[in-house]
Amino acid sequence: MSGPAWLQFAALVALLLLTAPLLGRYLAAVYGDGGRAPGDRVFAPVERAVYRLCRVDPAREQRWSGYALSLLAFSLVSFLLLYALLRLQGVLPLNPLGLPGVAPNVAFNAAVSFVTNTNWQSYGGEYTMSHLSQMAGLTVQNFVSAAAGMAVMAALVRGLARRRAATVGNLWVDLTRGTLRVLLPMSFVLAVVLAGQGVVQNFTGHTAAATLEGARQFIPGGPAAGQVAIKQLGTNGGGFFDMNSAHPFENATPLSNLVENWAILIIPFALAFAYGHLAGDRRQGRAVFAVMALVWAGMSVAAMALETAGNPRLDALGVDQAAGYLEGKETRFGAAASGLWAASTTGTSNGSVNAMHDSLTPMGGGTALIHMMLGEVSPGGAGVGLNGLLVMAILAVFVAGLMVGRTPEYLGKKIQAAEMKLVVLYLLAMPAVLLGFAAASSVLDTALASRSAEGPHGLTEILYTYASAANNNGSAFAGLDSTTYWYTTTLGLAMLVGRFLLIIPVLAIAGSMARKQPAPATAGTLPTHTPLFAGLLVGVVVIVAGLTFLPALALGPVVEHLSL
Repeated sequence: MSGPAWLQFAALVALLLLTAPLLGRYLAAVYGDGGRAPGDRVFAPVERAVYRLCRVDPAREQRWSGYALSLLAFSLVSFLLLYALLRLQGVLPLNPLGLPGVAPNVAFNAAVSFVTNTNWQSYGGEYTMSHLSQMAGLTVQNFVSAAAGMAVMAALVRGLARRRAATVGNLWVDLTRGTLRVLLPMSFVLAVVLAGQGVVQNFTGHTAAATLEGARQFIPGGPAAGQVAIKQLGTNGGGFFDMNSAHPFENATPLSNLVENWAILIIPFALAFAYGHLAGDRRQGRAVFAVMALVWAGMSVAAMALETAGNPRLDALGVDQAAGYLEGKETRFGAAASGLWAASTTGTSNGSVNAMHDSLTPMGGGTALIHMMLGEVSPGGAGVGLNGLLVMAILAVFVAGLMVGRTPEYLGKKIQAAEMKLVVLYLLAMPAVLLGFAAASSVLDTALASRSAEGPHGLTEILYTYASAANNNGSAFAGLDSTTYWYTTTLGLAMLVGRFLLIIPVLAIAGSMARKQPAPATAGTLPTHTPLFAGLLVGVVVIVAGLTFLPALALGPVVEHLSL
């Protein structure tokens, strides 16, 4: 890679190292049991008003089952309201283009997508969604779905840290505090910064303009900056415009590109430090952060190197690729920044794109696909990434316990059969829907007709689509037409499984661990804050994904790369 490419990577790393520990300390105060946090003078009165309006007793905590049922009920109501809004948008206000109601299958897919924090889009935003649908529907879900993921994280950490406790917190309190104290203020500041960089924020429809050749052009407008801010901070990823963050009205300059890439990563990385504070052992948080950072950095450098190296077939033809492989990329960002973004957006559950992933080099696209298949734990989505890595940590101590013949413990609490059954359910849910639906799509004529290519690349398109949905990512190999009834329905089901069949086991683990009494550490206790354990955890993450997905990867991106 070139010097400027390394400089971009170093600048992003420096920003994260500077800001993540500070934000982590603040997040720990927001979700801590003390109840007090910076900004109480501003936020506390608003919170009390919300609790009174919703008839919530903030002092009353819930068992894990009540917490899970509350989350399911909230998500169901959110889905129904969003679906109704999309279907009725044709007769609702703030629709300057007079767009009709969204088709039933697309509305179902979009409602499931945004409620599950996936933000998969089988539509083009500027010519499908009204301003009201974008603001009152999609943007609202960007906030609350991210807040829900962070709330589940808080419940899991409480379960790990508490002793002989029957409860793991109050969902409504965690949702309120995460939205009001974290996502809203950060999104407001980021939206102002992005608007200053040229991201549009208005209420107009399409503005007619004449080109230099005399042709008539329609320039889209809308309240984009506010939605872009929370789509990145909440690891949502859904674009206001069809081209997502490759569109100059969503991502106008190299500086906005760096800021948005930082926004994608900052909350997931900061939650690792928050975990250390909440668990009462900062070393645990630093170990988790190190694992997240190591995997993310490795994937980022790999993607950047693959895209800047270019296509060997073009080298053989004498094509100058000094700037890297530029097909499907914005020249204002270049190959290196596109590869870095691809690694960041697939390492989280963000899914936004500043280049077309279907045009990445075979192993560049394969790197993005593999990053999702790791379970999006490096650093993962807002809250859910830390959840996934802590589940992997429980699996790692269980494996280590089997190796030395000792009952495994995590944070002093014994890992027993009940927890391991839940861990296995967590690990199997995502691969089951990913590989199951991908296999079906590989033999059904109606599904195969949606591909833009045959052979290994066509298989990669299918694998990427279901990996994105099952991991609640939302990015796409856009060459595949996902607007058919088969894909909108199966992708919606994959999103639901990837969200709730992972969240429910996590909450059940939280409830089980909360009831336990930690045992004192002995000479035989495996420390979980050391570089040795961090290495073991990385190995477990990689091996689990490798054993599950290597055959499919070998038939897709690997074969395509070897055929160059």
